[in-house]
Amino acid sequence: MKSLRSVSQVLVNNSTIVLFIAVFVVFGLSSPLFFQPDSVINNIIKASAYTGITAVGITFVLLTGGIDLSLGSNMYLSSVIAGLLMRNQHIGVVPALIVAMLVGMIYGYLNAMCVVRLKIIPFMVTLATLVIGRGIGTALTESKQIDFPIEMGQFGQTPVFGLPMPVIVFVIVAIIGYVVLTRMPIGRQIYAVGNDPEAAKKAGINTDRVITFVYVFSGFCAGLAGFILISQLTRLDRSFAEGREFDAIAASVLGGTSLFGGIGTVPGAVIGALLTQMVSAGLIFNNVNLYLQPMVSSVIIFIAVLFDSLRTATQERLKRRFIRPLEPEKTKT
Repeated sequence: MKSLRSVSQVLVNNSTIVLFIAVFVVFGLSSPLFFQPDSVINNIIKASAYTGITAVGITFVLLTGGIDLSLGSNMYLSSVIAGLLMRNQHIGVVPALIVAMLVGMIYGYLNAMCVVRLKIIPFMVTLATLVIGRGIGTALTESKQIDFPIEMGQFGQTPVFGLPMPVIVFVIVAIIGYVVLTRMPIGRQIYAVGNDPEAAKKAGINTDRVITFVYVFSGFCAGLAGFILISQLTRLDRSFAEGREFDAIAASVLGGTSLFGGIGTVPGAVIGALLTQMVSAGLIFNNVNLYLQPMVSSVIIFIAVLFDSLRTATQERLKRRFIRPLEPEKTKT
């Protein structure tokens, strides 16, 4: 009985890896083409690059107990401004990339200021900026699509060290995120704020600075991810990146990040992003009806939240087990 309980605990704590292996094996056995290296690189890793980049960014926000629902609108607005400058001002691809990242960071900074200075809860702030950002982008384009120059497509298809460029960018962002969280003081401060903001303040941590940093970093990742995605599509319309924030949140939570803050890793977010894209690719390989795919994504999000709740409940139970009960005072005789 005890061994069965320990096995179930291991499965819950490592649910992402278990799901990843199970999905990969099931789809691989049902479609042999799924196992081919080119299929894995192009249909899974490359296709999940922009989701993975945003998942890394939103992991920082979730670690502090916040949320960023404006990622998709940030991707859209950043790409709109970069595209308009490329088309009207004839700037190059690299300057446009820098512009997209700067716009994304400014977007994230505005979110942070509303949370830190105005003390509005992150859910309401980012829900409002989700609508505002897409509205600004629509006004700038007048609801017309933007066709990017041919150089943009070349940038998106350029191989680096034999791998697609989006994969390289994804790897670089993941490494940066991992180093920041595990090797830098700000990383420890992010976990501290997520675990207990009041205790972090008493320990001398500038919680406002930490929260500002995570939203700016999330915005940076959104601007970069939007540019990477548009470099593969080379065409932007009103629906570009719509709902992508939910893919990022699902990937991050599937990777073990807690919606309540303080728990999560960048490698977990990467695995979560690969897992969500693996499911989409597997459904396509198995000729599953396209209309059923959103339902499958919803099931994935539900499973992610379920495992998150189970992990939280398990940890709370373990904490209670190791807390020594208060001994009653002995009466003096």
